[in-house]
Amino acid sequence: MTGTTSPASAAGTAGSAPHDGTDREPLLEVRDLRMYFPIYEGLIRQRHIGDVRAVDGISFTIHRGETLGLVGESGCGKSTTGRTVVRLYKPTDGQILFDGEDISGVEGKPLRQLRRRFQMIFQDPYASLDPRMTAGQTVAEPLDVHGVGSKAERGERVRELLATVGLNPDYGVRYPHEFSGGQRQRIGVARALALDPDLIVADEPISALDVSIQAQVINLLERLQGRLGLTYLFIAHDLSVVRHISDRIAVMYLGRIVELAASRELNMRPLHPYSVALLSAVPIPDPKVERRRRRIILRGDVPSPISPPSGCHFHTRCWLRERLGNPERCSAEVPLLRALSTGHEVACHFAEEVDGSREQLQSTGRGDAPTGPAPVPETADPSLLVRSPYVATPAADKDPGMGELVAGTEPGLGVPPSKPESP
Repeated sequence: MTGTTSPASAAGTAGSAPHDGTDREPLLEVRDLRMYFPIYEGLIRQRHIGDVRAVDGISFTIHRGETLGLVGESGCGKSTTGRTVVRLYKPTDGQILFDGEDISGVEGKPLRQLRRRFQMIFQDPYASLDPRMTAGQTVAEPLDVHGVGSKAERGERVRELLATVGLNPDYGVRYPHEFSGGQRQRIGVARALALDPDLIVADEPISALDVSIQAQVINLLERLQGRLGLTYLFIAHDLSVVRHISDRIAVMYLGRIVELAASRELNMRPLHPYSVALLSAVPIPDPKVERRRRRIILRGDVPSPISPPSGCHFHTRCWLRERLGNPERCSAEVPLLRALSTGHEVACHFAEEVDGSREQLQSTGRGDAPTGPAPVPETADPSLLVRSPYVATPAADKDPGMGELVAGTEPGLGVPPSKPESP
């Protein structure tokens, strides 16, 4: 994918080969990143009694023009990773190399200058906008902070940005309560674009929106990437959305990355038991397949990051542990993230058994039965495992063979992404 091609051409269309981005220059390199939040006891004489290990030694690379999706359950450290990457948090340990420069220890004015090159879209469009500021003032704030242009030039830039994200430029005088949720998120996107950044961290930007508006925002982000050559770290828990927009996907569990692969590769051939469980929860818009599809229900809750399990963090909930290999190894030895094929890395001691013996995982029991977890969904067509509640439909303003998302299973159910929402 080049700077003028949407990632949908690589990962979102059926039958197309995924682009792993390895032929492009790295923009962001994260090496053994750790983000611990200390826990203190006492009011006057505080004593350090432990740490919340939100991010516990992760490494990944994002190339220019690429979208890396970061997925996992709530509480696994996705948002903390994004906030640490843009230096809203100072990392406890590790390196964050942005365009070859280690920014993990940068502070003060140099950090403020660097922030012109990376921005963040926040999860909640209702909480991320100041209710006392108009939309125009919100979008202009980064320009004011960095002293970009004159007042007249900033005003013109704000109108241009509002139009870019599909809002009427005249809406700049309105306050957040006068906008819908989708429109508020568009204002957040415009604010992130104000300084022409190279990298945007999108922290679950569609989770608070309904399905039709989600499709509009995803299409907007893809069009902006193609037009402006942006690089995304896209954080979400919806695998169907992540598959459409991402070139590669990293699966995260309790502060660690457990699998990393090209989008289509991971959806068609998951090698970690946690990834298989997540994919089994993706709804399939086919009644016949949905009736025989089986969920893998994970037992219990995500362990506390204050005292995570020894060895593999996932072993306390792993449905595969008792079926293959030596279960004691899972609780005693930390699995390293290793490459099983080109561009496909997994942190599981028994990933080869998962890949080579899928028929052994088949069972007649239900996933929610007390006898054990359910098997991998039974289907003759592996592509059925990666269908989403969205439909890719042709768009005249995009390259041939590419499509845009609409909600539902019929073209008429979606709202055209280019049509602004009414206030």
